[in-house]
Amino acid sequence: MDRPYRWVSEEPHIPFDIDVVYEDAGIIVIDKPHFLATTPRGMWYRQTALIRLREMFDEPDITPAHRLDRLTAGIVVFVRDPALRGAYQMMFQGRKVSKTYECLAPCRPTTRPRYGTVERLDPPAVFPLRRRSHITKLRGVLQAFEEPQAVNAETVIDLAAEGYPSMGGRLCHGRNGLRAYELHPLTGKTHQLRVHMNSIGLPIHGDDFYPRIVERAYDDFSTPLELVARSLRFTDPVSGEPREFISRIPLGW
Repeated sequence: MDRPYRWVSEEPHIPFDIDVVYEDAGIIVIDKPHFLATTPRGMWYRQTALIRLREMFDEPDITPAHRLDRLTAGIVVFVRDPALRGAYQMMFQGRKVSKTYECLAPCRPTTRPRYGTVERLDPPAVFPLRRRSHITKLRGVLQAFEEPQAVNAETVIDLAAEGYPSMGGRLCHGRNGLRAYELHPLTGKTHQLRVHMNSIGLPIHGDDFYPRIVERAYDDFSTPLELVARSLRFTDPVSGEPREFISRIPLGW
């Protein structure tokens, strides 16, 4: 049974809609907007993707196969058939999903990170590069941090490919001095992409946590984190068919 709504009477309304990009008898795939949490947590309950979907379809058994941060937009897969939960959730936990993110960050030279390594994959070009480090996230602490331990987080960072809803590989945006980057997380640590981009001197535009915490009201939607889970690709664990889902949410050019 869902928990009662007693403490969410003052929960701010998230003024952005969920876009259902695909559904069948087993799964529902959505394009999650910025600011909408995937699942209930803290002050957020009804204004979450999970509860909205359960109410939209009148299906209380809908469950996420994975999660995105509240401030990150993009593709999320939900499982509607309880018998299939394990298959889809294990697919994500087993890293059998190819994930591509896109973000806006400064158009400037990278800097040397304090910990971990940076490897140029097509030297002498700066990008693509592989960023590897150890990321720690302590419960109750907002920011994750890097420290000199065994690598547990790996990301490939490149200039954004053409064809996505952004400016693609354009060198710089004249007004803001920003550029679109394409991120391929090979692991799934909390805040990994945000930490890795910040660590090389390219903090993601609109990030309230990195490089420093910026306090905003919960109902301030004026400055989204310019990070989108742009695409998911995987072999469906039930049907065996190849799947690819692409977010249509643009970056804030």
